[in-house]
Amino acid sequence: MDIVVLAGGISTERDVSLSSGKMIYRAVKRLGHNAILLDVFLGYAGKDLENIFENGEDWEAQVTGIKETNPNLDEIRARRPDWKKNFFGPNVIAICQKADVVFMALHGENGENGKIQACFDLMGITYTGTDYVSSALCMDKGLTKDILMQYGVPVPKGISLKKGEKDLRKVPFPCIVKACCGGSSVGVSIARNEKEYEAAKAEAYRYDKEAIIEQYIEGREFSVGVLDGRALPVIEIAPLTGFYDYKNKYQAGSTIETCPAELQKEKTEEMQHYAEEAFRALRLKNYARMDFMMGEDGGIYCLEANTLPGMTPTSLLPQEAAAVGISFEKLCEQLITVSLRDSKA
Repeated sequence: MDIVVLAGGISTERDVSLSSGKMIYRAVKRLGHNAILLDVFLGYAGKDLENIFENGEDWEAQVTGIKETNPNLDEIRARRPDWKKNFFGPNVIAICQKADVVFMALHGENGENGKIQACFDLMGITYTGTDYVSSALCMDKGLTKDILMQYGVPVPKGISLKKGEKDLRKVPFPCIVKACCGGSSVGVSIARNEKEYEAAKAEAYRYDKEAIIEQYIEGREFSVGVLDGRALPVIEIAPLTGFYDYKNKYQAGSTIETCPAELQKEKTEEMQHYAEEAFRALRLKNYARMDFMMGEDGGIYCLEANTLPGMTPTSLLPQEAAAVGISFEKLCEQLITVSLRDSKA
């Protein structure tokens, strides 16, 4: 097959996306497919589109790795003065239309808010991952929580607060403050007093006009991938210092990850059940990953859904798949197969 691995963009998770893209690109090449790694924002300036899948381009040259802080997006935007009139980089749509499938390696706002998926649907482009409706639902953490509560999936207590709205804080300290639409824990802080609370809100509003303020759950953090509606093994995430922020997620050696997690059988099954229920409630397709906290009293809380989970060297979904004998290459092949099947349904 001819496969475009679509990555990059101008979200705060740009570097993560490119790292995922490189891993996926290498995997699908090893599987024998013709593949290219394409930056959705910077595009491709070459003129020979007819033979683009066989032209020998060094597609990995654009990938430099993930730094401890999120990338300088102003520098990226400066390379495309026309970007406000057309988000897609040169030739992106034309190249994607030539592919049998586009493997979505995008993370954050650009890839997970549903806009690109909606555009691809109009253009007749087949892609991996869930559709535009469920992508948009899950991008909004406040809306996600509302839906999960309606379907009986436990979530932390909390409120949504728009920038400039009167703040009658009802969540006691310590509390979590995070941007309503965002990922990779960018714009997420723990506030233990009023000073930290105000600073946390200011940080969250840097990335969105709405913030989520919710109870801080003291306990253990977990994640559960769902592949084609069925839960994978539970993985536990234990940062060596602090919480599971951007640095701890993507810098090797910053976090201890245990898969399968060391849990009582009933707790494992309960968390997997809630992961599958969240998958259905949010109308997700193909695959996703749900993040959880388990309080010291054993209570389980679903934090959010990730519609395009990371596929980097330190990412959780590939580790969960490996625990049941699914290699990285096989995982990529399964995601492609499921997506192609659903596109024809």
